[in-house]
Amino acid sequence: MKKWILLITSATLLTFIAACGTANESTTGENSDEEAQGEDVRIGYFPNLDHAAAIIGKEKGYFDEELGNRGSEYTHFPNGNDFIDALSTGSLDIGYVGPGPAINYFLTGGDVVVLGAAANGATLIVSREDSGIESLDDFDGKSFCTPGNGCTHNVQLEIMLKELGLESNRVGGTVEHQSRIPPANMVAMFEQGQIDAAAAPEPWGTYLELELNANVVAEWDNVFIGETLPSVVIVTTNEFLEENPEAVEAVLRGHKQAVEYTQENTGDTLSAINDHLYELTQNRLPEAVLEKAWTRMVVTTETHPEALQDWADASYELKFMDVDPNLDGFVDTSKLDAILEAE
Repeated sequence: MKKWILLITSATLLTFIAACGTANESTTGENSDEEAQGEDVRIGYFPNLDHAAAIIGKEKGYFDEELGNRGSEYTHFPNGNDFIDALSTGSLDIGYVGPGPAINYFLTGGDVVVLGAAANGATLIVSREDSGIESLDDFDGKSFCTPGNGCTHNVQLEIMLKELGLESNRVGGTVEHQSRIPPANMVAMFEQGQIDAAAAPEPWGTYLELELNANVVAEWDNVFIGETLPSVVIVTTNEFLEENPEAVEAVLRGHKQAVEYTQENTGDTLSAINDHLYELTQNRLPEAVLEKAWTRMVVTTETHPEALQDWADASYELKFMDVDPNLDGFVDTSKLDAILEAE
């Protein structure tokens, strides 16, 4: 166990370094699809189970096939904040991210648009076996971690705690929050008793349950808007969309193929994801973990804008945002809808 944790933690740190490295020079201004022929489209994603569409699209060659002469370049990220940083600096063109960081960026005037969904669900609230936390009521005086401050999973947990009269120390409450903890590092923190609970994306929540005997405090479909909130959306900038419409459509066609593949080929999808994680860690997740985690999410192209608005309202209520959120213009699924309707 300790060797596995060391390896996966090291891989996560390498991922973080890669994600925060020097950005490629962005192509802006006079660029167009015709002028950009041969330039790689830079696609971002996370090495998480609910990013299955991204991983399958990459591993099965769906994106490359659709992009043709343009090709692709991939970067994996440990959290949404680093993904958004890359998008905002022009070192990333399009990719997969949790809705939280994208919404936060949009509401601060950032250039980002949601093109469609990639998965719903996939948030699990778990606590360390000897933490004393069996239910949400037990969080008083305890600690929890999330991949990012104000990230999708963070808001989902904190709004449920607030309904019980509990708040994090971020706003003077009695529940300690540790943010920017890469999901793989949560394993080490549980193992070493450094944290009491986690709002974890899959498969890490299930891993903590099955391998470290963590308590499941809230199942994915009992988490705040857990069944309808997209855990992963595919986003780009309006600038890239306007200047490279054919490239965006190509990625979305690849996305559609990848989603359909995962829906029809569960076993091979899980094997491909495990192979991908092996490339990062030199270890594989137990098959039982992946199989159970897969039942705690839905890979889909169906976007629920009302759930995104509900999440944003909750984030505002929790004071992660300074202004009442208006998401007009944030979601534009017209290109993906056209692709889906063409079949």
